[in-house]
Amino acid sequence: MTSGRVTVYFAALLARTEDGWEASDTELDDVETLSDLADLAREAAADGADDTVLVFIEQEDAWFGVVRVDGEEDPRVFVSNAAVAARSSYGAMLTDELLGHDQDDEEDELDTLDLDGTEDGYEDEAAEPDDVADAVDGPDGPDGSSDGAAPAGPLGESAILADLGVSERRLLALDGDALVTIADALGAAEVLEAVR
Repeated sequence: MTSGRVTVYFAALLARTEDGWEASDTELDDVETLSDLADLAREAAADGADDTVLVFIEQEDAWFGVVRVDGEEDPRVFVSNAAVAARSSYGAMLTDELLGHDQDDEEDELDTLDLDGTEDGYEDEAAEPDDVADAVDGPDGPDGSSDGAAPAGPLGESAILADLGVSERRLLALDGDALVTIADALGAAEVLEAVR
């Protein structure tokens, strides 16, 4: 049984060019794996395959993710709250990759998700700030779990944007309008707002 609540995602690509950042919103309907997402980012590179492209994904105020693609290098990923993100289809795509879950297991898990990106029985937990805080400070300690499940709290490469002006410490402290704060630090707030 579901709550009838529609989960709202925001996804955008920021491509670095000689003239600054260019932003475009993106549809993730055909994206099933991190490789698909990296390919989408590379296609958005304006000046060539070696450009840096950032993919921003946000589910309301519950979690955000940043995927960085530098040319043909493997994508780098950061998720603000893995335990919460893992409950949604796009978040699970990122957290499963970071945790090294088998692709077949990932597909089975995605099959159990509703079209709005939430599992059966998962209602408004992701939108509640108190629940997010509880997950971060959960009973299992900072990683939230010891059985291979997504940990409560950040997961991935927290220094993903350090060379672009967003330090590891600052990234870990973000909540709320995190993507706006990141874009502002990159000098890309206006171009992101134009596609938001």
